[in-house]
Amino acid sequence: MSMDDAANLTAHPWFFCGIGGSGMLPLALILRGKGAEIAGSDRSRDQGRTPEKFAWLESLGFVLHPQDGSGITSDEQILVASAAVEDTVPEMVRAAELGCRRMRRADLLSTLFNAAPVSIAVGGTSGKSTVTGMLGWILTACGQDPTIMNGAVMKNFAGPDAPFASARVGSAEGPFVSEVDESDGSIAAYVPTIAVLNNVSLDHKSLEELRSLFGDFLARAKTAVVNLDDAESAALASRVSGSALTFGIDAHLAEIGVAEGTVAESPLGIAATVEQRSTSERHALVLKVPGRHNLSNALAALAAAHAAGVPLADAVQALGTYAGLARRFDVVGTSPAGVTVIDDFGHNPEKVAATLATLKAHPGRVIAFFQPHGYGPLRQMGAELSEVLATRLAPDDRTILCDPVYFGGTVDRSVGSARIVELIREHGGTAEHIPARADCAARIAELALPGDRIVIMGARDDTLSAFARDLLSRLT
Repeated sequence: MSMDDAANLTAHPWFFCGIGGSGMLPLALILRGKGAEIAGSDRSRDQGRTPEKFAWLESLGFVLHPQDGSGITSDEQILVASAAVEDTVPEMVRAAELGCRRMRRADLLSTLFNAAPVSIAVGGTSGKSTVTGMLGWILTACGQDPTIMNGAVMKNFAGPDAPFASARVGSAEGPFVSEVDESDGSIAAYVPTIAVLNNVSLDHKSLEELRSLFGDFLARAKTAVVNLDDAESAALASRVSGSALTFGIDAHLAEIGVAEGTVAESPLGIAATVEQRSTSERHALVLKVPGRHNLSNALAALAAAHAAGVPLADAVQALGTYAGLARRFDVVGTSPAGVTVIDDFGHNPEKVAATLATLKAHPGRVIAFFQPHGYGPLRQMGAELSEVLATRLAPDDRTILCDPVYFGGTVDRSVGSARIVELIREHGGTAEHIPARADCAARIAELALPGDRIVIMGARDDTLSAFARDLLSRLT
């Protein structure tokens, strides 16, 4: 799709296959905000999962259909589907019969993104959604009226009328902020004004592939914002062809950094004095989200905002009111007996390690529940994941795994949760495999003691939040 098409996106009706997905929903919201007519379907809706989400979409004017092809009625419609949707899905079959134009989600997003006057892409293996949320909030609070495309619900923008606010529709003249995904290679389609590289580690692809993708990403940007604390990202700084702006907590050469000895952590927040090294400017930052990884995410957002013309003092002040993301170390509540339940998106080794490090920075036992987000990812990163779950927790902590989430389709199910539990035990950790998630809840409730923190981890399944809330009510 060309730039001319980008200006004419509302001329056709659209159909989103999998409209409730974390990558599809915000894109549909942004396109509708531009005035487009949108219909959609979702397997989760047909299976009765998260009905409140689909009811909200219908209240906004989206026309929803069963995923049986009945929503595809005209060759005028453009069908949007993620790369993972099989050609055998009824919508795909019907669209092919009618000769409908098809677009991958990533192609539509990159078209919208590349057409913006100022485009800011947030890349990296971990922290993309958080940096996008932080940066989007800074730009909004500082009057730039951005459009924000996120894979997670941003609490600053959520409310009774927008319970699933994973996007914000701004003015056509404002900046377009989006997280960009390396897992499907679609990061190559983005030509950013400002590119943020948070970190590079093993997730969906080999390190060689990631170095190539992220290196090219930095080379295409007018300004590249790079994390010097991360060795892989720092090594890619040589690929920057425009201007570079660096950040880091520990890297003394970073332009946006932290004054030595000023980091103060609490169970639900972190504070530090941020400094701009070239000007010796210093500002006190107090974050309402915990963990050193979130301080690093904040520095990434501050550096990107600075590159977009926001004074550092204003950006630091705005971040003080950043409320966080749903399912990112999201404290669901504490039972009368003092057991706290936390809902978290941790699903790859680096994200799980960051969450566990945040929990273990403070006293108290941890019960870690993990639902793998698929059989394929377990094969790819099971060894690293099991090592993290074994070594980042103490001997009296507990890890419980249910079976991987499985929504149907053909997939090699030879490596499951039982194998991961074996590996955790080999590394000296304490873990149990309980196949059914409901049985895991009963076991966790049985294990929980006053002062424990229970963390619910996993991705690609919105019902994990309901599982966390139900667990808290069981404990209460």
